[in-house]
Amino acid sequence: MAEEFALDLEELRHLQEIAKRPRILSLLTSEIRNVEKLSSEAASSARASQIPLPAPISTGTKVSPVVNYSPLASFSWDQDNEKVKIYVSLEGVDESKIESEFKPNAFDVKFHDIQGKNYRCAVVKLHKEIVPEKCKVLVKPKRVIITLVKASKANWLDLHFKEDKLKPTLDKAKDPMAGIMDMMKNMYEDGDEEMKKTIAKAWTDARTGKTADPLSNYR
Repeated sequence: MAEEFALDLEELRHLQEIAKRPRILSLLTSEIRNVEKLSSEAASSARASQIPLPAPISTGTKVSPVVNYSPLASFSWDQDNEKVKIYVSLEGVDESKIESEFKPNAFDVKFHDIQGKNYRCAVVKLHKEIVPEKCKVLVKPKRVIITLVKASKANWLDLHFKEDKLKPTLDKAKDPMAGIMDMMKNMYEDGDEEMKKTIAKAWTDARTGKTADPLSNYR
């Protein structure tokens, strides 16, 4: 696996050297960082697998019961240049039984013991970054207002982050080359004629003597 990552990095850096357009350079730089990260993780995993695990020790500690959460019946949200407000329709909320956690790209607010039920409002990856220490939860008689303070003044198209189709992604469970292939295909399809020729030539030169040109079906 380490050798595969090394080959991927070598090829990406070759493409980076010949690329000229700023957007293409940015995409290639991002992909190089992803592959470098995966290579480092793979090396760490290989080292960890060689270290024998200690035998488990029973401490007699009781395991905490799993808390189940019911889905929220409804919630809505709006925004201005500085804040996003999420309105959760819940009555009888005890402020002392709320657990909230705010991170730069996510939040998780839990409501416990509301007429015998627990509820949760969470987004694991927000559309844009927030300022955790300025965010807050306000309890009203018939609803709860979660205020997220934006890290930058910008309009949010959605609460949830949505991946740019041109941004390359690598699934750790799959061949890392799959992500590179997808990125190159998107760049090829969206580029002008000069860019298509450049990518096709670079790809062919980088793969000379290894495999057939993967962009042959797009010409």
